[in-house]
Amino acid sequence: MPVRGMVVRLTDAWTEILRRRESNSTTGAYPQPVRQLLGEMVAAGALMQSNIKFDGALILQIFGDGPVKLAVVEVQHDLSLRATATINGDIVAEAGLASMVNVHNQGRCAITLDPQSRFPGQQPYQGVVPLFGDRREKLEKLSEVLEHYMLQSEQLDTTLVLAADDKVAAGLLIQRLPLEGVGNLAGIQTEDREAQIGVNEDYNRIAVLASSLKREELLTLDVDTILRRLFWEEKLSRFEPLQGNMGPRFSCNCSRERVGSMIFGLGADEAQSILAERNEIEVACEFCGVQYRFDPVDAAQIFTDPGRRLPGNPSLQ
Repeated sequence: MPVRGMVVRLTDAWTEILRRRESNSTTGAYPQPVRQLLGEMVAAGALMQSNIKFDGALILQIFGDGPVKLAVVEVQHDLSLRATATINGDIVAEAGLASMVNVHNQGRCAITLDPQSRFPGQQPYQGVVPLFGDRREKLEKLSEVLEHYMLQSEQLDTTLVLAADDKVAAGLLIQRLPLEGVGNLAGIQTEDREAQIGVNEDYNRIAVLASSLKREELLTLDVDTILRRLFWEEKLSRFEPLQGNMGPRFSCNCSRERVGSMIFGLGADEAQSILAERNEIEVACEFCGVQYRFDPVDAAQIFTDPGRRLPGNPSLQ
């Protein structure tokens, strides 16, 4: 059938993200609704990166006019990942996507594909969709937003089930394969992709079964049990799961050199102003919580290093 599926279950990687945030004395732990949203984003990012097998970083962002100003997940080609959220306001219990991010229906979801090795002049690809549906109705689930994105950007039917708590971030993705080229499994005459949306009976049946998966099942059941419960009448072709060093895991690529590059971007006057007030420049990585400190001697070296003035200096990428 022209249908493929992927399931992800994150434990260590997800709890490490939460642990680092909780141990940050400045920010503290995320409120429960934010933990749920960010966990679903982490699971979705891992699914989407695995699905497209992109040689670079996939960056999933949700931003808007609510108390959650920005939530970001970055998944590299090797499935190493990191995530963070910026909160500027109170989060009520049981808050949903709309009340946290999309209060006045101005929220957006952006997916950026940043190649690992860029050609000269090549820019990252970015697609942006609003956090509302075709009738401008607010979408309450991240899965609905991403399904809408896939329909608009790829013209492919997609079904997503996402869930997260303090221990597990999990997701199930079902997608209709394109009928042209090697994806034309049934030998069907190719048509316009848009004309194929919603009409494939095999996909529709599998999507209905997938959508019956409950949040509690996704969080508590192992993959084999989930697949057996959902698709016990279907013939499945299974692939070896990606685990351990081959699977999703927490990793942050921040460095003192990158932070120095950021300070250089502020300009010497702004850096001197901060030093005059605090006698050091302190920057914390929002993803992993590592603190970087620069005293006046360190800052002076940043602005006297001629290599930093060269655009495209590989050491600063």
